[in-house]
Amino acid sequence: MIELQSDSLVFRFPDVHRDAVLRIGFQRTLRIPDDDKNYPLPPGLGLFPLQHVDDFPDSVPELWTQHGGVMLPMYQSEALWINFSSDYPFAIKVAAGKINAVTGEDWTDGLHRDPQDYMVAPGQPWLDGFCVEKGLIRQFIAMPLGSGYSAEEQLTGKAEYGGLQIVAFPLKREAYERIRKERRAYSDRVGYAPPEEAAAMMCLQDEAPGDFDMGLGAGGQMEQEIYDDSYGFDDWDLRHSSRCFVHLTNSMVWRAITGGDPPTVPPTSSEYTKAGLPWFEYYSDSKALEGSEKLATVKSVAQFGKEKGDVPLPENQSVKVEKVIKLRQGLKEGQVREGRF
Repeated sequence: MIELQSDSLVFRFPDVHRDAVLRIGFQRTLRIPDDDKNYPLPPGLGLFPLQHVDDFPDSVPELWTQHGGVMLPMYQSEALWINFSSDYPFAIKVAAGKINAVTGEDWTDGLHRDPQDYMVAPGQPWLDGFCVEKGLIRQFIAMPLGSGYSAEEQLTGKAEYGGLQIVAFPLKREAYERIRKERRAYSDRVGYAPPEEAAAMMCLQDEAPGDFDMGLGAGGQMEQEIYDDSYGFDDWDLRHSSRCFVHLTNSMVWRAITGGDPPTVPPTSSEYTKAGLPWFEYYSDSKALEGSEKLATVKSVAQFGKEKGDVPLPENQSVKVEKVIKLRQGLKEGQVREGRF
């Protein structure tokens, strides 16, 4: 079961375990420069507003009603990141235009371990873009579907789906109880829970009216790891899953559909940096995936625009990041990290 609560998707699996609850939010953020430099994590600027597609059957395309799900507004060339929050383990697949954001492959049902086509929460706190190599992603950037910029169009030659597709699989009840028992014994012995017990961190972190569908192109390069699954593959409950289609629409079209105002235009990276506000670095001891060779072939929005003779990214100047806050996974507030002797 999926519910829409406070502009977040809440996945619940009471038939598996009462604790099996996953919360997913879509954060507005700075668009980092698309200049082939590597940038740290930009901040979250608040959740995108979400609406049920079914609440506007007379205003949205027929295909949207077939897909169901929810919708959110984005300005052309705006960026987003996805936040995962759960105490109970989940395997999460994310696709953009039905292109897997981890592997670059076409959408398939179920989970696959080799190569791993999903992320695990808690552990993976967020996803900012397409995993192009180990430790690097290219930021999710909204572009009109049909303009050729999206990863979907570059890899398939078609502008068919757009949006985001998400499916979540919970850990089996027996696996969860076994692991919780093991961690409780560990905690009783050493006085605190191991990093795997920690909940995922919460967010720290010109228009083309008339276009309903937006796709996601590959933007600037960001330092972010996609973590390897530390659970046994057989521990995932493939009999239970929930999926949601997240439609992306032009912010001006959002007003026509819903009657409400879209969010204000976010600040540029230059404006944010000049104000002395922080960026972020995230550290974890978890093993990172190698990244997708297929996604690495996708041209960035700036690269594709240069070939077309367009300027799709206004305010794309490089910035010098000086204020960076380091984030750590798995430590309680006030806990001292022991390090190595």
